Amino acid sequence: MTNPLIKFVESVCVQTAVYWGAPVPDGYGGYVYADPIEISCRWGGKTQLVIGNNGEQVVSKAEVLVTQDLDENGYLYLGTLDDLDSDEAENPEKIKGAAKIIQFSRNPLFRSTSEFVMVAYL
Repeated sequence: MTNPLIKFVESVCVQTAVYWGAPVPDGYGGYVYADPIEISCRWGGKTQLVIGNNGEQVVSKAEVLVTQDLDENGYLYLGTLDDLDSDEAENPEKIKGAAKIIQFSRNPLFRSTSEFVMVAYL
């Protein structure tokens, strides 16, 4: 049986975002991104200080509630794959409005070890 809080999170994640996992070395000194996928989310434009993946405080310009695990240093874009041309789909850094995931939090629900509320900070 699914926890009511998880059902609520899934019910409010009605926006579509495009997600690229963290880049990996291409073998030639550069990096490449995996193919992008569409995910469900709730994108909030909340500005706040967070601890980035390098341990330093950074300013997050968005807090995105998601229903799956995401990679820090991956990218999110509020929109759909149809909104992007092929060059943009290969490299999210070329997209105006795409943002790097500077922190990803996975918070367990009360009295649960297997269900989580997941938030990406951009």
